[in-house]
Amino acid sequence: MLRERDDVFADFERLFPGRISAETNGITPRQWLLVANPGLSSLINSRIGTGWETRLERLEELLPLADDPGFRAEFTAIKRANKEHLARLIEQRIGVEIDPASMFDVQIKRIHEYKRQLLNVLGLIARFNRIRARGTSGVVPRTVIFAGKAAPSYSMAKLIIKLISDVAAVINADPVVGRLLKVVFIPNYDVSTAEDVIPAADLSQQISTAGTEASGTGNMKLALNGALTLGTRDGANVEIGEAVGEENIFFFGLDIQEATRLRRDGGYDSWACYREQPELREVLDMLRQGRFSPGQPELFRSIFDGLTAGGDPYLVLADFASYMQRQADVDEAYRDRDEWTRKAVVNASKMGRFSCDRMVRGYADDIWNVKPLGSSHD
Repeated sequence: MLRERDDVFADFERLFPGRISAETNGITPRQWLLVANPGLSSLINSRIGTGWETRLERLEELLPLADDPGFRAEFTAIKRANKEHLARLIEQRIGVEIDPASMFDVQIKRIHEYKRQLLNVLGLIARFNRIRARGTSGVVPRTVIFAGKAAPSYSMAKLIIKLISDVAAVINADPVVGRLLKVVFIPNYDVSTAEDVIPAADLSQQISTAGTEASGTGNMKLALNGALTLGTRDGANVEIGEAVGEENIFFFGLDIQEATRLRRDGGYDSWACYREQPELREVLDMLRQGRFSPGQPELFRSIFDGLTAGGDPYLVLADFASYMQRQADVDEAYRDRDEWTRKAVVNASKMGRFSCDRMVRGYADDIWNVKPLGSSHD
């Protein structure tokens, strides 16, 4: 039973009861693990043999190894090698030196307001302010990596890219903060870039407004390669959470029903978020006052206005406090690197249901009512 029948597709469901059917998107393990991450693929082969490439559910055979210290050590070494490889590429392409020992926090997807790269940036500014105000003691080093393209006519998306770049320039140049927090935007995002970034990711940000992401597959690719998800209960995030267990994913924010109710009842006041949350107010005032665009102090005023006077249609401010709390939980979890790796192994081992092979079998059985030629379709 689709959750969306009662909200996103409620009108269609009333007109045609029971007609809606769905198959969750899938990814090909041949590309996103076998090709993109040969080190991890070889480790898997050494434990469960081959054949999982076409029967991804076999990765569940790895689940007991999440508690094996030797396996976790090998898994960690492969992740570290992938991070070192990505660090070299980033330095070559954009001239920013990053620390492979830091947490690699990744948001790679098309630039769009509903995907809320803005929420990530506001959180980064808040993190920057906290380190400057409170000092560096106990701070978990983090490298935040953005990549994605904007439609040529989508002016706000291009302005968000500009904001990411300008915030990155300020943070990276800060003599105190820049040692513990780095921000990079990788230009010209394509499949080859994704194949470099995804195996190196520790944290996968999937933070779209609940009810806006039909499914998405980046979250699956990242989890398959051992990244833990920080996300809303939206799209395939929900199914990933069901697969890996709530203790191995970081959910935050409004769910679909809460977001729908907030909009429907007309009770959302983004100005109240601004007034009542001092940390958020400080961040937004920095945008409004041109802190990251001193030569063009009005450059990001339209972002400030859209989030406040514009009513914040994607509920960025509504989810800010929950997002920051969950980011603190992420920091705390990453301090225990061995336990983090155990969770990463669990995530990778539970991705079988997200194979494109399963998806095609599901379409064949449940929607098309066909069987592949020359196959018993077992």
